[in-house]
Amino acid sequence: MDVVVFGAGSLGSLVGGLLAREHRVTLVGRDPHVQRVRDAGLRIEGAVEASVSPAADTSPPRRADLAVVTVKAFDTDDAGRALAACDLGGALSLQNGLGNEETLAEHLDAPVLAGTCTYGARLLESGRVECTGVGEIVLGPREGGRSALADRVGKAFERAGLVTVVADDMPRRQWEKLAVNAGINAPTALARIPNGALLDGPAREAMRTAAREVARAARRRGVDLADETAVASVERVAADTAGNASSMLQDVERGRRTEVDHINGVVAGVDAPVNATLAALVRAWERERGLR
Repeated sequence: MDVVVFGAGSLGSLVGGLLAREHRVTLVGRDPHVQRVRDAGLRIEGAVEASVSPAADTSPPRRADLAVVTVKAFDTDDAGRALAACDLGGALSLQNGLGNEETLAEHLDAPVLAGTCTYGARLLESGRVECTGVGEIVLGPREGGRSALADRVGKAFERAGLVTVVADDMPRRQWEKLAVNAGINAPTALARIPNGALLDGPAREAMRTAAREVARAARRRGVDLADETAVASVERVAADTAGNASSMLQDVERGRRTEVDHINGVVAGVDAPVNATLAALVRAWERERGLR
């Protein structure tokens, strides 16, 4: 399969690098990382070890069987515009937040799959990415149900050694992922703590309540996500990734804009006071540094 990974940061480089063990992959990102991969290949370290040589560029190729989109949620519109000129068989979003698939579909003349990914990734330096934990990729049609494209992509990912599930209930799974991200990302970023510190520290209840608020918002939108399921999921992920720094904590440590608008901000309001408070605090940090 010809795969273009649009957004070769930490997660994009890891997923693209793992796919490159079996498929033809083009990583699309920024220099100097792209140039380093082009010159010397990509080294994957940590929970998975590999050296691969995918193609790398700052713009997408003319065609691909699949585009895997891993940019930050606030860059989705730009990604869709860039990929619109590429002859694609399909696209898969592995991004945080809700609505990315709809944004991509507005630009692309190809079916767009929804996906979630719990692999841990950290870009060490140009040309080197660390797998901080083996998780799984779940994918399927964004509206739910089954599709031939989802089955084909799932098999292609499995051939490359990625733990993959093809699901028929992606709307529920996306809201469950949002609950996990809402409970982990902002609290760890604000407190500057690894994921596992949420489980037995003073931020535990904030994590649990943020997840419950997302579950309530999901049910108001017709998605069956119980409070207990959301809380169990966020606690399980925090335990499984105990030593990891969340993506939002990594952004804060590097002085970059976060995805808080697309995570806690999705449900922030009078019915979600914890998410509203978390979003406001992260936004205040961003504003003070001229990031918004």
